[in-house]
Amino acid sequence: MFAPTDFAYYDLQRRRRSGDINTLFPGWQPGDERIAVLCPHDDDGILGAGYAILAAQAHGAPVYPCIFCDGRAGYSRPEQRTTIVETRRGETAAAYGALGIPPERVRHFDYPDFSLNGWVGWLLPGGQQGTMSQLLLTLRQLGITRLMIPNGYREHIDHEAAFRAGAYDAPQVGDPVLADCGLAAPVRSVTVYAVWGDFTPEDALVAGRSAKVRGDRAIAAPLAAEELIAAALAKWASQGQIIQGLLAARRARRLGDRVIEAYLGYDPRPSLDYAPYRRMIEGIDGLKKT
Repeated sequence: MFAPTDFAYYDLQRRRRSGDINTLFPGWQPGDERIAVLCPHDDDGILGAGYAILAAQAHGAPVYPCIFCDGRAGYSRPEQRTTIVETRRGETAAAYGALGIPPERVRHFDYPDFSLNGWVGWLLPGGQQGTMSQLLLTLRQLGITRLMIPNGYREHIDHEAAFRAGAYDAPQVGDPVLADCGLAAPVRSVTVYAVWGDFTPEDALVAGRSAKVRGDRAIAAPLAAEELIAAALAKWASQGQIIQGLLAARRARRLGDRVIEAYLGYDPRPSLDYAPYRRMIEGIDGLKKT
């Protein structure tokens, strides 16, 4: 479908371009990578991480879309209400199939639309098992090495919930807890993708980048990649009215004869560096003595 050389990668923090997928997935291990793309809704993974999916597959890594919500609210006409979930299930298989992802790699968690926030966690107050029970088991069983999670900043309440599930459940994959869910090596990296909204400005401001460039890495792909993404999205015929607007917005990705997609690297367990605290306290103590 695509070759590794079809993609270029950009480190926006260091302002560097490379043909090395390590820019997107640091420490890439050829032949031993499995990518999970957490999707609040079925089409989000293709809309926000489509080029990354194609690039990972070009490097020989299988991709597993993990879809949280069942799509029950995605009907545009009242008569679709009773059939929309089944309809979208078939459309989803066709859409990801267009990108070369077989149906058995697409995982459905089947939580209700616009309600995912209330399901985040391991055990809910009513005794039901929450998102972690499915997500942790899936990530461990598949031996996932890389995780792509949706933007949790002002996009959609389900996107925020899926972001939180990925951000907090991913580190648990390699922890010696809940051993009856199996044990696995830690996830090597977590990357945030955006469906339609901009990323949080927090990381850019902390890193000293302009808040206008909030992502810290990007990929450039040939126009053929966008054409394939458009063909895949068209498989969701039931979502035509919604996707039409999103497709129009994607024109902003065009850069000459290429298309671009931005991401944000995410550290789910940032360590506390005490060195600046020691220096400040030493300074304060020194001032006090004088």
